[in-house]
Amino acid sequence: FYAYHVAEHHSTPIGMAPSPSVFLSAIAQRTKTLRFGPMVYALPLHHPLRLIEEICMVDQLSGGRLEIGFGRGSSPTEVSFYGQDPAKAQDIYTEARALILEGLTHKTLTFEGKFFSFKDIPMELEPLQKPHPPMWYGVHSLEAAERAAHQRLNMVSLDSAKDTRAYNNRYCQVWRELHGKDPTLKLGLSRFIVIAENGRDALATAVRAYPIWHRHFYYLYSLKGGKPTHPRPDTFDKMMEIGHATAGDPDEVTKFLRAQIDESAANYLVGQFAFGDLSLGESLRSVELFSQYVMPRLNSKD
Repeated sequence: FYAYHVAEHHSTPIGMAPSPSVFLSAIAQRTKTLRFGPMVYALPLHHPLRLIEEICMVDQLSGGRLEIGFGRGSSPTEVSFYGQDPAKAQDIYTEARALILEGLTHKTLTFEGKFFSFKDIPMELEPLQKPHPPMWYGVHSLEAAERAAHQRLNMVSLDSAKDTRAYNNRYCQVWRELHGKDPTLKLGLSRFIVIAENGRDALATAVRAYPIWHRHFYYLYSLKGGKPTHPRPDTFDKMMEIGHATAGDPDEVTKFLRAQIDESAANYLVGQFAFGDLSLGESLRSVELFSQYVMPRLNSKD
């Protein structure tokens, strides 16, 4: 595996790592080669100076294995819990991202913006990776893919393979226009994955676990109202029908993922192996079978 990505969520059972830096520091202690990072830091919920320092600390503690993703936060409710106006989240993200990059790459930080202003702040900590750790961006539109290419970001899509292909094509077009023959970065595709030696067992496990995840996904909306920008079907069968999930034996999963990668033109796969009420053993079974059987076949040119 290349990397582990963790989502930031607050006051909801959909994610239990509300402080990505703390969680990733523990991962740094327990691994030697695995890269890891937040997908994403919700920038309206972080003071940028503190986040600059945390990024530097985790990158140094891990020996330069941190990957960083920035976003505005997927849930307006979570943003509002921190006293922020969700309507300003995109603007805060844009400004904070520029500020953080400035702080990661200079010895002194001076910045004047709408939300943040700093003058001659010493940047005593610095990241181990230069000029900064690799950066990631989640995409749901052609415009987002264009931004990712402009800013030299790796990107991940949770959308259909057809839509992801359009995002990747647009990314590559803009990349060539701006960066010439420089190799493109990672263009990721994320899918729910459950694997067992017997395909029926894998499907039964996924069908049992997914409704728990779905209830958690809608938890804050059921309490506070509203609806997600990107809704999810209520059953695993429906997720499979739209191509967002797979459950089966290694052969079945390999066939599905190879088709998805070919259709989307992705060069990076993000597997969601833990969700709902999957036990540690069930998740590890999927990871081990994926590593032993699926990954080598996907990497093969045959």
